[in-house]
Amino acid sequence: MSGKVKMVVGSNNVFRDIGFSEDEAQNLLLRTDLMIAIERCLRKAGLSQTEAAKKLGIAQPRLSDLFRHRIERFSLDALVVLAAKAGLSVRMSVKKAA
Repeated sequence: MSGKVKMVVGSNNVFRDIGFSEDEAQNLLLRTDLMIAIERCLRKAGLSQTEAAKKLGIAQPRLSDLFRHRIERFSLDALVVLAAKAGLSVRMSVKKAA
């Protein structure tokens, strides 16, 4: 390839950048951030998947879905509950869109 490479500046939301509507992109980003935070917390605690699932009150296959980032299987509400059970405090910041 000898052509020029076109670079596009992202929006800080990969879901928006790949074509999701604004509302869906924000929801997906929030769920992704929560999933990653919960996973990091559990891994840092050194728990096995069985122990982590018990701590969260879910079945091990459900925890596996979380660790595999199967975002379509978790609502934002469910992730907030799991984060609390993991010992995390979830806060939301709302501001006017740019």
